[in-house]
Amino acid sequence: MLVRVRWQTDPVPERDLLVLTEEPLNAETRLDRLHGTIAPAGRHYVRTHFPTPAAPREIRIEGEVRTPRSVTLDEIHALPARTLAVTLECAGNGRKFLEPPVPGEQWGLGAVGTAEWTGASLHSLLGRESRPSLTEVLFCGADQGVPKDLGKRISYERSLPVEVALGDDVLVAYAMNGGPIPPEHGGPLRLVVPSWYGMASVKWLARITVLARPFSGFFQKDRYVIDGRPLREIEPRAVITSPADGADVGGGSLEIRGYAWSGHAPIQRVELSDSRAKSLGSATLRGATTPYAWREFGLAVSLEPGEHALVARATDAAGKAQPLQPRWNALGYANNAVRPTRIRVTS
Repeated sequence: MLVRVRWQTDPVPERDLLVLTEEPLNAETRLDRLHGTIAPAGRHYVRTHFPTPAAPREIRIEGEVRTPRSVTLDEIHALPARTLAVTLECAGNGRKFLEPPVPGEQWGLGAVGTAEWTGASLHSLLGRESRPSLTEVLFCGADQGVPKDLGKRISYERSLPVEVALGDDVLVAYAMNGGPIPPEHGGPLRLVVPSWYGMASVKWLARITVLARPFSGFFQKDRYVIDGRPLREIEPRAVITSPADGADVGGGSLEIRGYAWSGHAPIQRVELSDSRAKSLGSATLRGATTPYAWREFGLAVSLEPGEHALVARATDAAGKAQPLQPRWNALGYANNAVRPTRIRVTS
């Protein structure tokens, strides 16, 4: 498929985000303001560790490869293109709900978004290397800084097992929703790793290194780990977007709507319950089933006047369901426990 993308500098999309920090930019998607499955660039969450760099327009490929080389953006654009709708979620999404509190960006539930990413499969750049000595592929971004508890300047780097990296759907992406990737989303070139938490999708991609031994950098061993194990696939989650938390709603029929996703398997069902743990039924899943994107859900209910705490619980096709209680860990990752949406129904 030939995909034509305008390469001139486009204006930064107008933002409609809940900003946690401006420099570096960390901001949540306002899920209640989305319409449909795809989030425009200005409404898709942003996770940034260091200041936005002047990103290179080529990628250096080195390490355990036959010929180290540099590949330009135009060369990548000339390769066979793929477009995938992918839900990316920060591993810290839901961190602010943990007790006792943990350090890090205090994300609510909006550190997630879905976009259509276009690029070349990583294996079309690297070839299908199959030597037994190959273990991981390391990705280095152009962004650099000094983490508070490290004391030295580093680049953002993460690795993937070679069998994951060389799969068909790991993309070196150059387009987001049909246009050039905006700088705050990692343009002009970034990695997109479907199904995995967003820390794997390295932005401002500058260097790819094929490794014969596991990588042990800061963002691989000290961060984005639980009990020493690097994070991988996104855990299942459902979020109610309407009615809003704290809303007063009129009596009669009410439609509960939201989004559900999982990195382990497609969403199979979303069950809704009220404040007394009474089942309200299974929601209808809307939109086409795609391998890596969230589903919209909806259910019409009738609630008695008074206070209610609505809960949505997702289960994926692999049988993984959201936990009913948070699973605390020291860095606050993968907190996908159900969250009540508290409303008042008036007579």
